Amino acid sequence: DRIKIIYEIINALSHIHADKAIHRDLHSGNILYSRSNDYWYISDLGFCGPANKSSKSIYGNLPYIAPEVIDGREYTFASDIYSISMLMWEISSGQPPFINYEHDYDLAMNIINGVRPKIVSETPLEYKNLMKKCWDSDPLKRPDIKTL
Repeated sequence: DRIKIIYEIINALSHIHADKAIHRDLHSGNILYSRSNDYWYISDLGFCGPANKSSKSIYGNLPYIAPEVIDGREYTFASDIYSISMLMWEISSGQPPFINYEHDYDLAMNIINGVRPKIVSETPLEYKNLMKKCWDSDPLKRPDIKTL
């Protein structure tokens, strides 16, 4: 069931990226489930826009924001992939990332400096390895949506 959830979220993001758009605010509050067709969707496309539309504004839910964005760089497709990694972590752990931390400057600096949530021991190895690739501090080392 958990693999199905992240698969459907990744599939939804692939449609956004195929349209040359970046979501820019991907977190669990923007994931909806449809009981009628048993499918997970990405919602709240308010900050979603063309990849070539630069924006250095930071918006979103801090634990899901890519470190390079927190550090003042622009949102990219790779920023959305980082957000996917936090959703993967949340799905595997059953709770939001950094739930026991204040969402403040200290957490922002920790994320920039490479701090990531502790991986739950029951997480399957392939899932864990993919999640770690997606949350790499270097956005160029993250897989693209097609690879996912």
